[in-house]
Amino acid sequence: MAIGAGVPQDSVIERLVAQDTVPWYKKPNLRLLYLTMFPTCIGIEMTSGFDSSMMNGLQAVETWQEFFGHPRSTILGLLSALYSLGSICSLPFVPFVTDRFGRRWAIIVGSIFMIIGAALQTASQDFAMFVIARFLLGFGIPFAIVAASSMIGELSYPRERARIGSLFNSSWFIGAIVAAGVTLGTFAMPNNWGWRIPSILQICPSLLQMIFIWFLPESPRWLIAKGRGEEAYAVLAKYHAEGDLDSPLVKAEYAEIEKTLELERETSKTTWKELLRTPGMRKRLLICSFLGLGTQWSGNGLTSYFLSPILENVGVKDNREKNLINLAMTCWGFVNATALALTVSKLKRRAVYLSCTISLLVVFTAWTIASARYNISHDQASSRAVIALIFIYSPAYNMAFNALTYTFLVELFPYHVRAKGIAIFQWWGRAAGFFNQFVNPIGIANAGWKYYISYCIFLLFEVIFVYFLFPETSNRSLEELAFLFEDDKLREEQQKRIEEQMDGEVGPAAPAYEKEKTDKESDIQVEHV
Repeated sequence: MAIGAGVPQDSVIERLVAQDTVPWYKKPNLRLLYLTMFPTCIGIEMTSGFDSSMMNGLQAVETWQEFFGHPRSTILGLLSALYSLGSICSLPFVPFVTDRFGRRWAIIVGSIFMIIGAALQTASQDFAMFVIARFLLGFGIPFAIVAASSMIGELSYPRERARIGSLFNSSWFIGAIVAAGVTLGTFAMPNNWGWRIPSILQICPSLLQMIFIWFLPESPRWLIAKGRGEEAYAVLAKYHAEGDLDSPLVKAEYAEIEKTLELERETSKTTWKELLRTPGMRKRLLICSFLGLGTQWSGNGLTSYFLSPILENVGVKDNREKNLINLAMTCWGFVNATALALTVSKLKRRAVYLSCTISLLVVFTAWTIASARYNISHDQASSRAVIALIFIYSPAYNMAFNALTYTFLVELFPYHVRAKGIAIFQWWGRAAGFFNQFVNPIGIANAGWKYYISYCIFLLFEVIFVYFLFPETSNRSLEELAFLFEDDKLREEQQKRIEEQMDGEVGPAAPAYEKEKTDKESDIQVEHV
């Protein structure tokens, strides 16, 4: 596609990074940064993975079933859907906290809510308390996800940015594996600790974030946008040049970030209306909304939360066997998701998304046919085929929707609307998740395999959407992509200012561009920080 073709392909930063042949693991400061990122940013999705796998596993825990009156259909859907409903309710506040107080504080706020939610869930004495706990867990997770995904893209060394971003979703499987293993170990316990132990362990990822976040630096882009250039320059020098304040790469990065943010402020506002103001922003909004729906309506919601009834529909009745399949599927997901995250980030984004959606359409159609055959003949071959296709589905989904989504979103949105853009993606994803989690058990119970046809239709729509509307964003810096859909004149002006800055004195002494807002402006729009 021609979208974005006007962006320079051989930038100063790209050339300087190519000249740096020292791998990240031989750079002490950068190595420490990535190690700190794991519990604080990359590991954020462990909470979501733990929750999904735990709810799958608890449906096969007899003491949980008895405590909550053997929930089915609508009630079971409500228990799962409250997590997504909590997320939907928090999203209007997420960009404000992320942009005003910084990425780190947004992660802290989210972690506090999740710790409270997990504690309440563990101590639940009735259905209402369990539901409130799940709402609080869901309320906290978007703060951490939006801030952490932005932080990864804004802090990482340019060479590893896409790869580190792609690993973000892979941590989902770490939490899921732990939850699947724990529920497998506790499902036969004769008392309520069979489900309370998995619940209390859901606190662990958030505790790790609270402990290690203090060792992680703030985003240099956020610091520059707040007029704290010295701190931003020091962060870039420490982690991207091992403390070399005279590094040409650090000077180039600083100049590119500063001048791009300056141009963004001159040509854009930071209100929610900005996402609808121009054709380019509307296209970004459409793509991120589609991704929110696609990550949830591609069939993954079935295996993530309702594997037990799916397996029952193809003749798998034994609870231990269900939990073993859940654990095996989760481990397989982690292996292929991590391998794909380390490889597909090097490939063209649009090509990978096309391969993903086409593969999902083929696999899910075969899954639907095999389920229909089992419903007619109850033969073991069809049952085994469904189980095999569930395992094949995993890498088909993970190659793009898992490995590339947050990398792609960070690349898609310029800094001044990045948190809002990812929040919009989260809203659509959580809304679709709420719908799925509430409707899926009803659909599976009432329509069986015929319910899967709706997913096949949506997957066909995904293929068409990606083919016609997805841009290519690979192998470019975030600042080069800031005006991806905008007029060529803006990109030319951006490049001109960067070159002028590079020709002059570059560093934290450069004047901050953040301007004072009038009281009237402050009343009608969120401060850009």
